[in-house]
Amino acid sequence: MGRKRKGRDISGWLVVDKPAGMTSTSVVNKVRWAFDAKKAGHAGTLDPDATGVLAVALGEATKTVPYITDALKAYTFTVRLGQATNTDDAEGEVIKSSDSRPSDDDIKEALGQFIGDIMQVPPQFSAVKIDGERAYKRARDGEEMELAARPLWVEELLLIDREDADHVTLEMTCGKGGYVRSIARDLGQALGCYGHVRELRRIWSGPFDAEEGLTIDQIDALAKTPEIDSHLRPLQDGLADLPELHTTAEGATRLRNGNPGMVFAKDVEYGDEAWASLDGEPIAVGIFKGGELHPNRVFVRAD
Repeated sequence: MGRKRKGRDISGWLVVDKPAGMTSTSVVNKVRWAFDAKKAGHAGTLDPDATGVLAVALGEATKTVPYITDALKAYTFTVRLGQATNTDDAEGEVIKSSDSRPSDDDIKEALGQFIGDIMQVPPQFSAVKIDGERAYKRARDGEEMELAARPLWVEELLLIDREDADHVTLEMTCGKGGYVRSIARDLGQALGCYGHVRELRRIWSGPFDAEEGLTIDQIDALAKTPEIDSHLRPLQDGLADLPELHTTAEGATRLRNGNPGMVFAKDVEYGDEAWASLDGEPIAVGIFKGGELHPNRVFVRAD
């Protein structure tokens, strides 16, 4: 029999403004410790040198992580033109260089290639698995791999600043699984000058904004105090992109037991994914079928 995990049964979302130099896993561990929570996870890894929104789910909110992971996200990032690195960011070794520098108009025209449904090859230094091993581990050993291209939806990619001839700042809104480093690398190749990411910040992810995030210093200051709980956002914030359907007490009981439960349907069609609530409390997520919700995720009743 496994050891019971210690900590509080607390559920909700904490928006963290992640600093550079800290891994996403380290942020999750810090939040779990600060709340003395039994369970925590995050919705979408940020590179250690990246900053911005890292949405951390506690308790039952971890069941809604996939909906934030799948949501649109926005990044601002600065591309260093004229240099390619082996990591596609400033931490890597420069492997190619060019004296060519594109004009603003050249850059704006090239950005069109990276909007809509595109295919992108992950960086060599990435968490993609090759035969069960992370690509970055092989890359550290000097191995160069043929990584398969992956689909990505890019809703918007804009030039927002040109600091100097060597640096351009872009803003991108995209879907799940995007590698900003790959965008910088491929844009540099398209412009014939090479490029890599110098700075990267995630400014929002689904319903969560960086401006609302707590810093690590703030988390440290509030850790294990009653005040920290006031910064926790409700579990249902992770379901913002799904329709909410109300149920009855009887329906809630059935849903909590994993059975289809009656819901009051509005602006939802047969086969749609939705979530059910009773008196504002999330009960379950599931598929709407003929006046009932068929649950695939059930939330444990809050104490």
